[in-house]
Amino acid sequence: MGLIHFNYRSEALERYTNISIVYPTDEYSWKDGGGARFMPGQKVRPPYTPGMKFQTIYLIHGGGDDHSLVYRYTNAERYAQEHRVMLVTPDIPNSFGVDTAYQVKYQTYLTEELPAIIQALFASSPRREDTFIMGYAMGGNAALGAAIARPDLYAACVDMSGGIGLTLRTETLKQELNGDHFRNNFPLYNTTFGKAEDIEGSRFDLYATAKKQKESGAPLSRIFIACGSREFIRERVEGDVEALKELGYPVSYEVAEGYDHNFDFWDLYIRKAMNELLPLKGKAVGS
Repeated sequence: MGLIHFNYRSEALERYTNISIVYPTDEYSWKDGGGARFMPGQKVRPPYTPGMKFQTIYLIHGGGDDHSLVYRYTNAERYAQEHRVMLVTPDIPNSFGVDTAYQVKYQTYLTEELPAIIQALFASSPRREDTFIMGYAMGGNAALGAAIARPDLYAACVDMSGGIGLTLRTETLKQELNGDHFRNNFPLYNTTFGKAEDIEGSRFDLYATAKKQKESGAPLSRIFIACGSREFIRERVEGDVEALKELGYPVSYEVAEGYDHNFDFWDLYIRKAMNELLPLKGKAVGS
Protein backbone atom coordinates (compact mmCIF):
# COMPACT_ATOMS: atom_id res chain seq x y z
CA MET A 1 0.00 0.00 0.00
CA GLY A 2 0.96 3.60 -0.46
CA LEU A 3 0.75 5.57 2.81
CA ILE A 4 0.79 9.37 2.94
CA HIS A 5 0.93 11.53 6.04
CA PHE A 6 -0.45 14.89 4.92
CA ASN A 7 -0.11 17.98 7.09
CA TYR A 8 -1.80 21.26 6.21
CA ARG A 9 -3.51 24.26 7.78
CA SER A 10 -7.23 23.65 8.19
CA GLU A 11 -9.49 26.68 7.95
CA ALA A 12 -12.29 24.93 9.85
CA LEU A 13 -10.02 23.91 12.74
CA GLU A 14 -7.90 27.06 12.55
CA ARG A 15 -4.66 25.11 13.00
CA TYR A 16 -2.34 22.70 11.25
CA THR A 17 -3.61 19.14 11.30
CA ASN A 18 -2.64 15.67 10.09
CA ILE A 19 -4.34 13.18 7.78
CA SER A 20 -3.28 9.61 6.95
CA ILE A 21 -4.15 8.56 3.40
CA VAL A 22 -3.81 5.01 2.07
CA TYR A 23 -3.73 4.05 -1.62
CA PRO A 24 -3.92 0.48 -3.04
CA THR A 25 -0.68 0.96 -4.98
CA ASP A 26 0.40 -2.69 -4.80
CA GLU A 27 -2.54 -3.56 -7.05
CA TYR A 28 -1.39 -1.33 -9.96
CA SER A 29 1.60 -1.09 -12.30
CA TRP A 30 3.28 1.71 -14.22
CA LYS A 31 3.68 -0.72 -17.14
CA ASP A 32 0.97 -1.31 -19.73
CA GLY A 33 1.54 -5.03 -19.51
CA GLY A 34 0.76 -5.17 -15.84
CA GLY A 35 4.29 -5.32 -14.41
CA ALA A 36 6.51 -8.19 -13.39
CA ARG A 37 4.97 -11.43 -12.17
CA PHE A 38 7.62 -13.22 -10.17
CA MET A 39 5.37 -15.56 -8.16
CA PRO A 40 3.36 -18.46 -9.64
CA GLY A 41 -0.26 -17.52 -10.10
CA GLN A 42 0.31 -13.81 -9.47
CA LYS A 43 -2.46 -11.83 -11.11
CA VAL A 44 -1.85 -9.19 -13.75
CA ARG A 45 -1.90 -5.73 -12.27
CA PRO A 46 -3.76 -3.04 -14.25
CA PRO A 47 -1.77 0.06 -15.17
CA TYR A 48 -2.00 3.47 -13.56
CA THR A 49 -4.01 5.77 -15.82
CA PRO A 50 -4.21 9.56 -15.81
CA GLY A 51 -7.20 10.79 -13.84
CA MET A 52 -7.98 7.45 -12.18
CA LYS A 53 -10.10 7.69 -9.02
CA PHE A 54 -10.80 5.37 -6.11
CA GLN A 55 -13.76 4.62 -3.94
CA THR A 56 -13.00 6.21 -0.58
CA ILE A 57 -13.62 5.21 3.02
CA TYR A 58 -13.20 7.90 5.66
CA LEU A 59 -11.94 5.79 8.58
CA ILE A 60 -12.32 7.72 11.84
CA HIS A 61 -10.15 6.92 14.86
CA GLY A 62 -11.24 6.44 18.46
CA GLY A 63 -10.89 8.62 21.54
CA GLY A 64 -7.35 9.07 22.77
CA ASP A 65 -6.00 7.89 19.39
CA ASP A 66 -4.67 9.81 16.42
CA HIS A 67 -4.70 9.51 12.63
CA SER A 68 -1.94 6.87 12.59
CA LEU A 69 -3.04 4.41 15.27
CA VAL A 70 -5.62 2.44 13.31
CA TYR A 71 -2.94 1.58 10.73
CA ARG A 72 -0.57 0.39 13.45
CA TYR A 73 -3.11 -1.64 15.45
CA THR A 74 -5.20 -3.19 12.64
CA ASN A 75 -4.77 -4.62 9.14
CA ALA A 76 -6.86 -1.86 7.55
CA GLU A 77 -4.23 -1.18 4.89
CA ARG A 78 -4.15 -4.81 3.79
CA TYR A 79 -7.95 -5.04 3.62
CA ALA A 80 -8.10 -1.82 1.59
CA GLN A 81 -5.47 -3.15 -0.80
CA GLU A 82 -7.50 -6.33 -1.39
CA HIS A 83 -10.51 -4.20 -2.38
CA ARG A 84 -8.59 -1.47 -4.22
CA VAL A 85 -10.14 1.23 -2.10
CA MET A 86 -8.66 4.43 -0.68
CA LEU A 87 -8.68 5.18 3.07
CA VAL A 88 -8.62 8.62 4.70
CA THR A 89 -8.11 9.12 8.44
CA PRO A 90 -8.15 12.69 9.77
CA ASP A 91 -6.88 13.65 13.21
CA ILE A 92 -9.86 14.62 15.42
CA PRO A 93 -8.49 14.26 18.98
CA ASN A 94 -11.15 13.64 21.66
CA SER A 95 -13.68 15.77 19.78
CA PHE A 96 -16.50 13.26 19.10
CA GLY A 97 -16.52 14.69 15.59
CA VAL A 98 -18.84 17.57 16.51
CA ASP A 99 -18.79 21.34 16.23
CA THR A 100 -17.91 21.68 19.88
CA ALA A 101 -19.35 24.05 22.46
CA TYR A 102 -15.83 25.48 22.78
CA GLN A 103 -16.14 26.53 19.13
CA VAL A 104 -13.77 24.16 17.33
CA LYS A 105 -15.70 22.87 14.33
CA TYR A 106 -14.79 19.22 13.89
CA GLN A 107 -17.99 18.14 12.12
CA THR A 108 -17.66 21.07 9.72
CA TYR A 109 -14.11 19.91 9.10
CA LEU A 110 -15.16 16.27 8.56
CA THR A 111 -18.13 16.92 6.30
CA GLU A 112 -17.22 20.09 4.43
CA GLU A 113 -13.53 20.93 4.36
CA LEU A 114 -12.03 17.43 4.43
CA PRO A 115 -13.95 16.05 1.40
CA ALA A 116 -13.12 19.20 -0.58
CA ILE A 117 -9.41 18.84 0.19
CA ILE A 118 -9.28 15.09 -0.45
CA GLN A 119 -11.22 15.21 -3.70
CA ALA A 120 -9.22 18.17 -5.04
CA LEU A 121 -5.71 17.05 -4.12
CA PHE A 122 -5.93 13.24 -4.15
CA ALA A 123 -7.39 10.49 -6.35
CA SER A 124 -10.71 10.24 -4.51
CA SER A 125 -13.95 9.76 -6.43
CA PRO A 126 -16.35 12.64 -5.70
CA ARG A 127 -19.45 10.50 -6.26
CA ARG A 128 -21.68 9.72 -3.29
CA GLU A 129 -21.99 6.10 -4.41
CA ASP A 130 -18.21 5.77 -4.02
CA THR A 131 -17.91 7.46 -0.63
CA PHE A 132 -18.30 5.84 2.81
CA ILE A 133 -17.59 6.73 6.43
CA MET A 134 -16.59 4.27 9.12
CA GLY A 135 -15.19 4.54 12.62
CA TYR A 136 -14.56 2.75 15.89
CA ALA A 137 -15.37 3.88 19.45
CA MET A 138 -15.44 7.71 19.42
CA GLY A 139 -14.86 7.52 15.67
CA GLY A 140 -17.91 5.29 15.23
CA ASN A 141 -19.95 7.91 17.00
CA ALA A 142 -18.45 10.65 14.82
CA ALA A 143 -19.12 8.61 11.67
CA LEU A 144 -22.76 8.08 12.64
CA GLY A 145 -23.23 11.76 13.40
CA ALA A 146 -21.68 12.80 10.08
CA ALA A 147 -23.75 10.31 8.06
CA ILE A 148 -26.98 11.46 9.69
CA ALA A 149 -26.15 15.16 9.31
CA ARG A 150 -24.91 14.83 5.71
CA PRO A 151 -26.48 11.80 4.00
CA ASP A 152 -25.81 13.51 0.68
CA LEU A 153 -22.10 12.76 1.13
CA TYR A 154 -22.00 9.08 2.10
CA ALA A 155 -23.62 6.03 0.54
CA ALA A 156 -23.08 4.07 3.77
CA CYS A 157 -21.79 4.36 7.32
CA VAL A 158 -20.26 1.69 9.58
CA ASP A 159 -20.37 2.50 13.31
CA MET A 160 -18.31 0.12 15.46
CA SER A 161 -18.76 0.55 19.23
CA GLY A 162 -19.86 4.19 18.92
CA GLY A 163 -21.44 4.38 22.37
CA ILE A 164 -20.11 7.61 23.88
CA GLY A 165 -20.91 11.08 22.57
CA LEU A 166 -23.74 11.86 20.16
CA THR A 167 -26.80 9.66 20.58
CA LEU A 168 -30.31 9.48 19.19
CA ARG A 169 -31.52 9.07 22.79
CA THR A 170 -31.30 12.76 23.70
CA GLU A 171 -32.25 12.15 27.34
CA THR A 172 -29.27 9.83 27.72
CA LEU A 173 -26.83 12.56 26.70
CA LYS A 174 -28.54 15.03 29.03
CA GLN A 175 -28.29 12.60 31.94
CA GLU A 176 -24.59 12.07 31.23
CA LEU A 177 -23.92 15.79 31.19
CA ASN A 178 -25.79 16.26 34.47
CA GLY A 179 -24.05 13.30 36.13
CA ASP A 180 -20.78 13.14 38.02
CA HIS A 181 -18.98 10.46 35.99
CA PHE A 182 -17.80 12.58 33.07
CA ARG A 183 -17.57 15.76 35.10
CA ASN A 184 -15.12 14.05 37.48
CA ASN A 185 -13.29 11.70 35.11
CA PHE A 186 -13.40 13.34 31.69
CA PRO A 187 -14.44 17.00 31.99
CA LEU A 188 -13.77 17.56 28.28
CA TYR A 189 -17.07 15.74 27.68
CA ASN A 190 -19.07 18.53 29.27
CA THR A 191 -16.83 21.12 27.66
CA THR A 192 -17.54 19.56 24.26
CA PHE A 193 -21.34 19.36 24.53
CA GLY A 194 -22.11 22.21 26.91
CA LYS A 195 -25.10 22.34 29.23
CA ALA A 196 -27.68 19.56 29.36
CA GLU A 197 -30.58 22.01 29.24
CA ASP A 198 -29.32 23.37 25.90
CA ILE A 199 -29.11 20.03 24.07
CA GLU A 200 -32.66 19.63 22.73
CA GLY A 201 -33.02 21.22 19.31
CA SER A 202 -29.31 22.05 19.14
CA ARG A 203 -26.67 20.65 16.79
CA PHE A 204 -26.04 17.97 19.46
CA ASP A 205 -29.62 16.68 19.26
CA LEU A 206 -28.97 13.79 16.89
CA TYR A 207 -32.54 12.48 17.07
CA ALA A 208 -33.91 15.83 15.89
CA THR A 209 -31.37 15.92 13.05
CA ALA A 210 -32.20 12.35 12.00
CA LYS A 211 -35.93 13.04 12.11
CA LYS A 212 -35.52 16.16 9.97
CA GLN A 213 -33.47 14.28 7.37
CA LYS A 214 -35.99 11.45 7.24
CA GLU A 215 -38.91 13.85 6.80
CA SER A 216 -37.09 15.70 4.02
CA GLY A 217 -37.41 12.66 1.75
CA ALA A 218 -33.76 12.90 0.68
CA PRO A 219 -31.76 9.66 0.25
CA LEU A 220 -30.37 8.44 3.57
CA SER A 221 -27.03 6.78 4.20
CA ARG A 222 -27.22 3.02 4.72
CA ILE A 223 -26.15 2.47 8.34
CA PHE A 224 -24.41 -0.59 9.80
CA ILE A 225 -23.85 -0.70 13.56
CA ALA A 226 -21.83 -3.34 15.38
CA CYS A 227 -20.91 -3.91 19.00
CA GLY A 228 -19.07 -6.59 20.96
CA SER A 229 -21.24 -8.63 23.32
CA ARG A 230 -19.00 -7.71 26.28
CA GLU A 231 -18.80 -3.97 25.64
CA PHE A 232 -19.66 -1.57 28.44
CA ILE A 233 -21.45 0.71 25.96
CA ARG A 234 -23.65 -2.00 24.43
CA GLU A 235 -26.94 -0.75 25.94
CA ARG A 236 -26.30 2.78 24.67
CA VAL A 237 -25.43 1.51 21.18
CA GLU A 238 -28.61 -0.55 21.07
CA GLY A 239 -30.60 2.52 22.06
CA ASP A 240 -29.33 4.23 18.93
CA VAL A 241 -30.25 1.22 16.81
CA GLU A 242 -33.79 1.20 18.21
CA ALA A 243 -34.21 4.94 17.61
CA LEU A 244 -33.04 4.64 14.01
CA LYS A 245 -35.49 1.80 13.41
CA GLU A 246 -38.30 3.86 14.97
CA LEU A 247 -37.51 6.65 12.50
CA GLY A 248 -37.49 4.25 9.56
CA TYR A 249 -33.79 4.44 8.78
CA PRO A 250 -32.06 1.71 6.72
CA VAL A 251 -30.06 0.29 9.63
CA SER A 252 -28.56 -3.12 10.37
CA TYR A 253 -27.13 -4.22 13.71
CA GLU A 254 -24.79 -7.04 14.68
CA VAL A 255 -23.43 -8.25 18.02
CA ALA A 256 -20.07 -10.01 17.94
CA GLU A 257 -20.19 -12.66 20.64
CA GLY A 258 -17.23 -12.73 22.99
CA TYR A 259 -15.72 -9.45 21.82
CA ASP A 260 -14.98 -6.39 23.93
CA HIS A 261 -14.19 -2.71 23.31
CA ASN A 262 -10.79 -3.23 21.68
CA PHE A 263 -8.85 -3.63 18.45
CA ASP A 264 -9.55 -7.35 18.20
CA PHE A 265 -13.17 -6.45 17.51
CA TRP A 266 -12.48 -3.36 15.41
CA ASP A 267 -10.01 -5.17 13.15
CA LEU A 268 -12.59 -7.92 12.63
CA TYR A 269 -15.28 -5.44 11.59
CA ILE A 270 -13.03 -3.23 9.47
CA ARG A 271 -12.39 -6.38 7.47
CA LYS A 272 -16.06 -7.39 7.49
CA ALA A 273 -17.10 -3.92 6.38
CA MET A 274 -14.89 -4.15 3.31
CA ASN A 275 -15.66 -7.81 2.60
CA GLU A 276 -19.42 -7.75 3.10
CA LEU A 277 -21.09 -4.56 4.29
CA LEU A 278 -19.95 -1.82 1.94
CA PRO A 279 -20.68 -1.94 -1.81
CA LEU A 280 -17.05 -1.89 -2.90
CA LYS A 281 -16.30 -2.41 -6.60
CA GLY A 282 -12.79 -3.81 -6.21
CA LYS A 283 -11.30 -1.53 -8.82
CA ALA A 284 -10.57 2.09 -9.70
CA VAL A 285 -13.77 3.84 -10.69
CA GLY A 286 -12.59 6.14 -13.48
CA SER A 287 -11.94 9.85 -13.70
